[in-house]
Amino acid sequence: MDNLFHLLEGFANVVTPMNLLLSLVGVTVGTAVGVLPGIGPAMTVALLLPVTYGMNPTQAFILFAGIFYGGMYGGSTTSILLNTPGESSSVVTAVEGNKMAKAGRAAQALATAAIGSFVAGTIGTLLLVFVTPVVVTFAIDLGAPDYFAIMILAFIAVTAVLGTSRVRGFASLLIGLVIGLVGIDAVSGQQRLTFGLPQLADGIDVVIVAVGIFAVGEALWVAAHLRGRPGEVIPVGRPWMGRDDWKRSWKPWLRGTAYGFPFGALPAGGAEIPTFLSYATERKLTRHPEQFGKGAIEGVAGPEAANNASAAGTLVPMLAIGLPTNATAAVMLAAFQSYGIQPGPLLFERESTLVWTLIASLFIGNLLLLVLNLPLAPAWARLLRIPRPYLYAGILFFATMGAYAVNAQPLDLLLLLLLGLLGFGMRRFGLPVLPLIVGVILGPRAELQGRRSLQLSGGDLSGLMGGPVSYVIYTVIVILLAWPLIQRYAPHLRRTRS
Repeated sequence: MDNLFHLLEGFANVVTPMNLLLSLVGVTVGTAVGVLPGIGPAMTVALLLPVTYGMNPTQAFILFAGIFYGGMYGGSTTSILLNTPGESSSVVTAVEGNKMAKAGRAAQALATAAIGSFVAGTIGTLLLVFVTPVVVTFAIDLGAPDYFAIMILAFIAVTAVLGTSRVRGFASLLIGLVIGLVGIDAVSGQQRLTFGLPQLADGIDVVIVAVGIFAVGEALWVAAHLRGRPGEVIPVGRPWMGRDDWKRSWKPWLRGTAYGFPFGALPAGGAEIPTFLSYATERKLTRHPEQFGKGAIEGVAGPEAANNASAAGTLVPMLAIGLPTNATAAVMLAAFQSYGIQPGPLLFERESTLVWTLIASLFIGNLLLLVLNLPLAPAWARLLRIPRPYLYAGILFFATMGAYAVNAQPLDLLLLLLLGLLGFGMRRFGLPVLPLIVGVILGPRAELQGRRSLQLSGGDLSGLMGGPVSYVIYTVIVILLAWPLIQRYAPHLRRTRS
């Protein structure tokens, strides 16, 4: 009941004209960047971090939350109409959604994506209300060794599980950890990797890293692969669904939600895995198997619900433990730190008004997204006709202005360019971006918790093994690392025994 009381207080804070306006701006911008391929909510939040420095933290996070949810909504539009996913989590939607659009059912595909996203987002946010305080209660009892183990699990999960190559994942993580080391050692007071530059004594601002890697790196990558003309966009009518479409969609919406939320909350989760699982489940359970591969509405409804439910699940570990599980959550965690707020077990006690207002704004934003997406789908489709040179020139301009505004130091512009070239190189050689961002943000915190653990044990490595929680986590880490070997040699062992 306390949670519901706090949530009602959050709604009372949200329903002010300025906060409602910020929520509307957030979901509108989020939908737009979700529609435009290659931009995404992570880049947008990174770009807006410097702009929001003068805002109240609560208002800034209402804006960011709207962008986060809106980006998940908008990714389906470009998948369905252009067969080009705006987000990696919308890849599965393109499989059946674009086939529906080519068959003249673009309106129905967009409608089931929008309504399914609303249903899943609402249920996921409700689960967030009840699950997060439980996780907080659990996290309060954790010690430094347990937190160190959790962060090591996060490092392993984003490198060994989510990426296509473990070597590339660990290389990206290593780069992030090195960037996180720049500055003054908190224990010894010695400068590390500053090259004698006093401007680097406080380290490289996370905002500069996020904007450089996401915005500048993506703009350079798109410029290097710029096509002469935009893709052909399939025309859209007024999105709505017939009786049979509703009948075939409501169960996939619920099943997709059941997949999405728990996977979003896991360190090795994200939105990609539950969307694929949802698609496979709907293909197995459908009464119309002949339509799969040719434009089955279940293949759009389920994955889109899973996609948006995972967005709500992502906020559970971020708020309760301070652990990001995707790129947007990582940038939002950087935003908390830029305001001097540390997500974790004490966040609900120290910043109760901020947290519950943020959660309440998710309900408001979800409703606004449904209102925006259904009648305005043809307008969103027109965004796909914006010439890419104009679009990315604007992104580079705002990235440069935002990076300079952080500290008003010319050195930051040089760092922005270097990090942008690094982001371009990572895309060129297939290195995932998420491990780098997680390494920059969690690396110093993991070092701090690891040092605390060793200080408590007098330098004995056994101090890193705190209790049952850390034992379980290290067991999971060993399984994750050994799983490829198990898969490779298990069949040979069975043949040898037989």
